Amino acid sequence: MARDSQATKARILAAAFDEFAEYGIAGARVDRIADAAEANKRMIYVYYGNKEQLFDQVIQQALEQGAESVPFDAEDLPGYAGAIFDHLTADPRLMRLVMWKRLERPEPTSLEAASYERKTAALAAAQRDGRVDPTHGPADLLMLVLALAQAWFTTAGGAPADSADSTGGSAWSEHLREGHRAAVVDAVARLVAVRHRPEPAAPASHAEVH
Repeated sequence: MARDSQATKARILAAAFDEFAEYGIAGARVDRIADAAEANKRMIYVYYGNKEQLFDQVIQQALEQGAESVPFDAEDLPGYAGAIFDHLTADPRLMRLVMWKRLERPEPTSLEAASYERKTAALAAAQRDGRVDPTHGPADLLMLVLALAQAWFTTAGGAPADSADSTGGSAWSEHLREGHRAAVVDAVARLVAVRHRPEPAAPASHAEVH
């Protein structure tokens, strides 16, 4: 019985992910989620409460899976940005879900707040140790790295894709995808590279003065 319950919950979360990524909270329909999950509509409310609570659970699961798939490394921010790019390329629904969350539920979750504090603290330590350029504060640097990693998924007017993906969205060829990824990684590498300031020039000797 417990196994059936867990399987039903998993189907509901998967169906809810699709529904919220497509329509957001306001446009999502619990009956469509129930139909897609082959579950009793009443059980959705039993397991997850109302629609907003179900959305929160979907976001929570997406964040946990993202943290597991893309671990943060303050000493390899270019690699981190490339991994985010790969994660979003693998499932374009993720960015759509995030955009709906920003629009309809802009307040950070406890998981998001804890993740932000942990990452900025790690960046601050890396800057103090001279491993990351300190020109920008850790909070600004984190936002810039994330913005670069997500740029192809959030900025309008990008290069056209080559085909449709399995979710009905657009997809890039391997060559085009690798080019976009390389640009993201290179941009982040340039952003975080420690900038060595030139040593002050020694004063000229009397013999060198003309």
